[in-house]
Amino acid sequence: MLAVSRPARRLDGWAVIAKVSLVTFLVCLGVVVIYPLLWMALNGFKNNAQIFGDPFALPAGWSWNNYVQAWNQGVRNYIGVSVLVTVVSAVCTVLVSAWTAYGLTRTRMPAKPLIVGFVLGGLMLSPTVAVIPLVKMMQSLGLYNTYWALVILYTAFRIPFSTFLIRAYMLDLPKDLDEAATMDGASEGQIFWRITLPLCRPIVVSCVILHVLFAWNEYLFAMIFTSGADMQTLPVGLTSIMARHGTNYAVVFAAMTISALPIVIIFFAAQRYFIRGLAEGIGK
Repeated sequence: MLAVSRPARRLDGWAVIAKVSLVTFLVCLGVVVIYPLLWMALNGFKNNAQIFGDPFALPAGWSWNNYVQAWNQGVRNYIGVSVLVTVVSAVCTVLVSAWTAYGLTRTRMPAKPLIVGFVLGGLMLSPTVAVIPLVKMMQSLGLYNTYWALVILYTAFRIPFSTFLIRAYMLDLPKDLDEAATMDGASEGQIFWRITLPLCRPIVVSCVILHVLFAWNEYLFAMIFTSGADMQTLPVGLTSIMARHGTNYAVVFAAMTISALPIVIIFFAAQRYFIRGLAEGIGK
């Protein structure tokens, strides 16, 4: 009995140490990620004297003047443009990617591996390299300095990655449901909308979140393909605010906090589907 219990106790001790180490690492990682956001939000309640005097102290007062000023100085318009471009491009990207993934996994077509390689080859295309021809193309189409320019570009550059994730998820879905629906007289469109797409909800939510993170924070295309305060997204708008209020850091911190808040809320609200979708999609 002693020979059996001692190794068991040693294993239990190592398991406790490993668990404590993992929890400690995760807590430290959480502090590293959350503390800068919290520090930025708290500095939005201060003034320059408090920020430079004691940047790590709590605000002396909890006035919302800096946030109101940042909101009125253009953040409201920038958020509206970002929401419009992000939502429209996210819907277009997910629908096109899901339909493409459905065709690559559920239908018969010649040279399917070649088509898959062609679609996924878009992952190797650098947006920076394609800027000059894209500018000329948008100007010739009359889409330069419009919302559609950003929507088209964000959709085009995110379709390969979203298709890769959704296709990996669809490969493991049972085909018996498709065959049963076909026997009942359902068309390909009905099978896609009513059976396949609802089953792909976790990976679809993951793709939406990843696209929102990309489109909300994208700077290069938003800076090059739009001009004027009415067409600027949040990243470009924050640059304008920093240029106008470069010495008023409290307003800049307030504007940055407002811009980051929607993404934080969306991620925590949908994190269950996000983690599940990525784990099941990439792991298959």
